[in-house]
Amino acid sequence: MINSSGEESLSMRKLAERCGVSMAAPYAHFKNKEEMINAIKEYVEEAFTKYLEAAVASCENDIEKKIITLGNAYITFFIENPEYFTFLFSRGYIHANLDFKSSGEKDFKPFKILKDLCSIYFEQKKPEFSDYEKELEIIRIWASVQGITSIIFMQNVKWSRKWKDEISKLLK
Repeated sequence: MINSSGEESLSMRKLAERCGVSMAAPYAHFKNKEEMINAIKEYVEEAFTKYLEAAVASCENDIEKKIITLGNAYITFFIENPEYFTFLFSRGYIHANLDFKSSGEKDFKPFKILKDLCSIYFEQKKPEFSDYEKELEIIRIWASVQGITSIIFMQNVKWSRKWKDEISKLLK
């Protein structure tokens, strides 16, 4: 309902009606619409984070492969859950501090995973990189996976190939 009509037109009454429950039922779980939307955001972010963590954990201990696996999992998660992509990225729910030395406390958890993996990569493979160069590399990687995912969901963009089969080739 949020993705098709927007948050502004969502009401707890309409939600209850669509779910086939009493008008009071949503209020048994949430004080108001904002609390419900925040719970949805937390649920989606947590599901996405767990998916990415599982993908990285299943990968052999090669940092470059872990980063590529993370990118592949990022795109695949949204192919499998397209409504989550629209929900998260069209409403300003994502917070990320792109400064390399930021604490990342409030960062979007999936971004934090990328930043942490990149920190290991820089330490192992690019110790000469300045913080600025590290920031640029992290932005490039995130922009690549985010951009590919955005292209997948563009209504008038068609490709005869199966995206899931091509992700790894696109990320090399």
